[in-house]
Amino acid sequence: MKCFERLVKDHITSTLPDTLDPLQFAYRPNRSTDDAISTTLHTALTHLDKRNTYVRMLFIDYSSAFNTIVPSKLVIKLETLGLDPALCNWVLDFLTSRPQVVRVGNNISTPLILNTGAPQGCVLSPLLYSLFTHDCVATHASNSIIKFADDTTVVGLITNNDETAYREEVKSPRRLWTQENNLTLNVNKTKEMIVDFRKQQREHPPIHIDGTVVERVVSFKFLGVHITEKLNWSTHTDSIVKKAQQRLFNLRRLKKFGLSPKALTNFYRCTIESILSGCITAWYGNCSAHNRKALQRVVRSAQRITGGKLPALQDTYTTRCHRKAIKIIKDNNHQSHCLFTPLSSRRRGQYRYIKAGTERLKNSFYLKAIRLLNSHH
Repeated sequence: MKCFERLVKDHITSTLPDTLDPLQFAYRPNRSTDDAISTTLHTALTHLDKRNTYVRMLFIDYSSAFNTIVPSKLVIKLETLGLDPALCNWVLDFLTSRPQVVRVGNNISTPLILNTGAPQGCVLSPLLYSLFTHDCVATHASNSIIKFADDTTVVGLITNNDETAYREEVKSPRRLWTQENNLTLNVNKTKEMIVDFRKQQREHPPIHIDGTVVERVVSFKFLGVHITEKLNWSTHTDSIVKKAQQRLFNLRRLKKFGLSPKALTNFYRCTIESILSGCITAWYGNCSAHNRKALQRVVRSAQRITGGKLPALQDTYTTRCHRKAIKIIKDNNHQSHCLFTPLSSRRRGQYRYIKAGTERLKNSFYLKAIRLLNSHH
């Protein structure tokens, strides 16, 4: 059954229209968590480059998100997206009248018929949820709603302390949409982070949802990457260095068991380098020298254990930035395709630089990628 679900998932993904919400980064070709994080950061940093501005980010948590899908409403949305009626009917039949029992030892509970949500462990669940919430979009131009499956983030760009649009976005319209779609916002797990680099900061009144104050945090783990209110990466690098060093212990043990250098290198690439380089295009450019040295020390330790030469993280970062930029340029439907503006025909292969007044913006992914493309040319 899971094999069949994967076939259906691939078929649905291949038939989705290009007009689908560009800020939904899950289950889209040439999209990943890197893109979601880079887009969020670029949106914030571009706005913060202007005077008298700050950014509020609301990280929304929905209770049991996949279990709240209403099949009848989902099918209507799938038909609106242009999916084949026969496929829509199959999805409706798949999600309704499903018996569920609980087994404890030799005891089995009375069957319960479920007509909402997706089955536990269903391969289709995240995709169906993404399509069920595809119409969750910002109602104000100064706000963005960035999604990756059930991870939803509202980014409010505030100018001259005017938070009217942001507060309207996270209050009444959002509450109405959640009610219409059978979703329940978990206020206790919903967090807010404010990024404000102004010298003369003011008090930021908290956000209230259903009478409860949303907790303000100084850092948040967003799609596996620790983002802080100062947009520095010490918290994230400290976390991944600690995790990688724990894996180094296993690498040393494997060497004692007599594994070949090639096997040790493969183990490093799979279990240690994958941690150090996760979403690296989004955060490495703004790392401090101290952070980079801490990361590279892990690589050097692994190099001594494996006995072979391992790529430096700086090289990994540069390679991935260049590769990702090429993919975005070739994809006209990518959310960030418009940021790569070609120059005149006489300067073919060159792209227009994006103006930046701060080092934070200059070192972010998109500006770094444009510089790399132009230097390679």
